[in-house]
Amino acid sequence: MSDQKMAKPRIGVFSLTSCEGCSLQILNCEDEILDLLTHVDIVNFREAIDERSEDYDIAFIDGAISTESDAEETRHIRSRAKILVAIGACACTGGLNVLKNYQDPQQVRERVYGPDSEWMDTIEAQPLDAVVDVDIKLPGCPMSKEEFLQVVKAVLMGKKPTIPDYPVCVQCKLRETVCLFHRGQICLGPIARAGCDAICPAYGGRCVACRGLISDPNSNSAKEVLAEHGMTVEQLLEEFRLYNGYYDVAKTAEGTP
Repeated sequence: MSDQKMAKPRIGVFSLTSCEGCSLQILNCEDEILDLLTHVDIVNFREAIDERSEDYDIAFIDGAISTESDAEETRHIRSRAKILVAIGACACTGGLNVLKNYQDPQQVRERVYGPDSEWMDTIEAQPLDAVVDVDIKLPGCPMSKEEFLQVVKAVLMGKKPTIPDYPVCVQCKLRETVCLFHRGQICLGPIARAGCDAICPAYGGRCVACRGLISDPNSNSAKEVLAEHGMTVEQLLEEFRLYNGYYDVAKTAEGTP
């Protein structure tokens, strides 16, 4: 048997169109990062290291695809990575970037880039899985560092990580948070993916489904809640456009994740 130690998995962290908050969450693992580095080698991470390698096993991508160069980079990363993980709302659903898709593209170009707009590389904003196959989606805005560590651990053990697939309402009830519908507010909790500990409703903010939608939402129950409080499905759909606008409204209402 060889005396050589088994090579540690090599990780690359990449950012596309985003605020890069999800990448920063990795650096926020201050108490855990040294332990993490005993199990993996980080070989490409612009925010953390100067040297960059194209030899990586696991790739984490933060951000939406909103330029041709984003799409090209994503395909390149996918071709080299054994496992591709989308981290954060922008990578998983297109996130806030998709709001530009609802506006005139030429006006958006001119407003953002000014007189040089015709030279700028910009396309319709999309999540990663619109261009390549994604192995794992780690949602959130930003993603949770605790959930990131859980995903890394599961991947290293050759297991499929468990991402919650039940509504935020469940966590609100566990926290004994007063339902925002009772306060006259629209909330996406009945159809939004949990895993955030329902932190927004707990502090008075409505859930805007930054973690995406559950795979099998109870649409009839959601409609009943809306009707009970004098609200419409259309109002609910307007709310989820903030983070889930990439997906067709009809498909989303039917439960397409």
